[in-house]
Amino acid sequence: MRTGIIGDTVTSADDPTPDVPLTRRAARLAQQRQPHRTRHVRWSRRRSVAGIFAGVAAVGLAAAYIGPAGLAMAYTPPADETTVYTGMVANAQSLSVAGDASAVVDLGRGNYETYEKPKPPPVIAASTASSSSSGGSSGPLLYTGGGSSAEWMSAAGIAQSDWGYVDYIVSHESGWNPNATNRSSGACGLVQALPCSKVPGNGYDPVDNLRWGTGYAVGRYGSWEGAYAFWVSNNWW
Repeated sequence: MRTGIIGDTVTSADDPTPDVPLTRRAARLAQQRQPHRTRHVRWSRRRSVAGIFAGVAAVGLAAAYIGPAGLAMAYTPPADETTVYTGMVANAQSLSVAGDASAVVDLGRGNYETYEKPKPPPVIAASTASSSSSGGSSGPLLYTGGGSSAEWMSAAGIAQSDWGYVDYIVSHESGWNPNATNRSSGACGLVQALPCSKVPGNGYDPVDNLRWGTGYAVGRYGSWEGAYAFWVSNNWW
């Protein structure tokens, strides 16, 4: 049905009823409804056109990506065609030695010599170095003098009240042999000083060895009595 507004009346081509007079307010409302309907129709057409263009663009983009890839996969190069890859492989395998190959000098990488830094000779303390009477080789300065245990303890300044403790320890450590040496640890002398080089003078001299033993017993156990008590409990000191 098509309607139109003429003056203050509404006309219709399909309406058999005669024109009905409208008020001014009704006429204004009829005029306001007509533009909204026109704008709605125009917006619908624009959306339809935009959708068509978007679909065409998507199809074109897909064809631009898929087309070359499909052609490349379906393409089979001829056997005599040279590509960049085959050219590089051929160049890498065609390297040759310039000049006479027989003149190449053998570098002899399998032959080499090693240098070993010589070890310095061992330093022997003057107090323990001497020449033995048999072979003349250097060795510890062993004790060759005489004396008794009482004389050695008296000369070392040990009080007679401690002689019993000293006698017990020395008897178990060296058997009162001034030249006793432990083969595994290197401890030497009457009290088995370790290391032997700590003893001022000569570690094998009985007086020097007992003086060092007094300092060790007092410094570690408080006295010879304390050292004796520890030795009895542990069999070492």
